[in-house]
Amino acid sequence: MTTTVTAREKSTPSLTTTPVAVLLLAYGGPLSLDDVEPYLLDVRGGRPTPPELVAEVRERYALIGGRSPLLDHTQAQARALERWLHRHAGPHFRTFVAMRHWHPYIRDVVPTIVAQGYQRLIAIPMAPHYSRMSVGAYRRALNQALERVAEPVEVQFVERWGDHPGFIAVVAAKVQEALQRFPTAVRPNVEVIFTAHSLPRKVVERGDPYHEELTTSAALVAQRVGLSRWHFAYQSAGASNVPWLGPDVSEVVSDLAARGARHVLVVPIGFVCDHVEILYDIDIELRQHAERLGVHLERTASLNDDPAFIETLGQLVLAHNRFTS
Repeated sequence: MTTTVTAREKSTPSLTTTPVAVLLLAYGGPLSLDDVEPYLLDVRGGRPTPPELVAEVRERYALIGGRSPLLDHTQAQARALERWLHRHAGPHFRTFVAMRHWHPYIRDVVPTIVAQGYQRLIAIPMAPHYSRMSVGAYRRALNQALERVAEPVEVQFVERWGDHPGFIAVVAAKVQEALQRFPTAVRPNVEVIFTAHSLPRKVVERGDPYHEELTTSAALVAQRVGLSRWHFAYQSAGASNVPWLGPDVSEVVSDLAARGARHVLVVPIGFVCDHVEILYDIDIELRQHAERLGVHLERTASLNDDPAFIETLGQLVLAHNRFTS
């Protein structure tokens, strides 16, 4: 097995039409309410989950349809990406989907890719901003899976893409679309809050670039939209006693309401499709919190398989199609 680091270390893309597998990597989520407890066991590295937490999480999934839509959306993104690649680069690309914490697991998908004869692989974590706890974990899981296959595989791993012009443009378009939902008279006063999944604070304190990359993306989007002011917050912190990155988005909404704000737009820039952190944490829990404060809260539509987002993924694939032979 041979693996490369990032495509930035290569200079000239290969012009061959050798088959290339494109693997979209995502977190995973339960596909039924019965899956919630074993899914949490996987996420927690085998540590049992307190029954009250299992019940709470199961209720959240029940409220958004009884399962995580993450796999469905990622598969739709993969299908759309494959069609885009076939139109713009040729039929030698094929897309696959694998998850870190639920089926189809990375460890199961990689042997399938190799068994089908692919010796070139471009892996894209569906997390635009690097952290060793997220993107780094995808990379470790992929490397572990590759170590178990007999055939050599050359890998290009897309480590970060939160500042890609296509990503910035499509998020900015979602912001502009969402602002149209507010009455014309109040649009100049809408408070815009960019959010991302929180991580334990110690990760960033040890030099992880996660926060810096996120705020850079937010600033680029704000500049493109022409926002005169904006805020950044975290959401969906884990259920543990360690300090997590903040401020939490609910605290920011409360603070803005206390200062007289009545219209808020949430931009979950750290996420690329609808799943529980969007459909429950923002659409249900945060919106109810805002309503209690007398605040009209909207959020931007998720990227999902938006054609402009799929084109961005396609551009990432072509930019990383740089193999040694």
